[in-house]
Amino acid sequence: MINNEWLKRDDYRYFYTIPTRWNDNDQFGHLNNVIYYRLYEAVIIQYVTEAGIDWMQDRVIPFTAESQCRFLRAVSFPDVLDVGLRVTKVGRSSVNYALALFRQGEDEAAAIGHWVYVYVDRETQRPQPIPEAIRQAMQRDF
Repeated sequence: MINNEWLKRDDYRYFYTIPTRWNDNDQFGHLNNVIYYRLYEAVIIQYVTEAGIDWMQDRVIPFTAESQCRFLRAVSFPDVLDVGLRVTKVGRSSVNYALALFRQGEDEAAAIGHWVYVYVDRETQRPQPIPEAIRQAMQRDF
């Protein structure tokens, strides 16, 4: 669930900078809603990759189980965005993240979000315990 208190840059522990693209804008001149989710997913993938998961080889991989976005104010090309991530809960097989989009140089979020990954067996797609290396990285940043 989205925490409305996490609106400031200092509320997040990990950032990934992503420039917007011309084709990210919709006909109204701001980022299309689906782009916000693409940016949220990008920061999570970068974070989990840096924590040690090998998306192409590992037996246990994360699936998106839930996502939300609250739009606070429009962003558009050519904005460069810092996408913030904070681990909010580490369960047996799932991790919850708080997310936010910030224009570079701004401390107030333009959008905030929530994302849940459930770790599953690549073949059976059944929930599995979070791999220990990933768990340690998530708990370090919790």
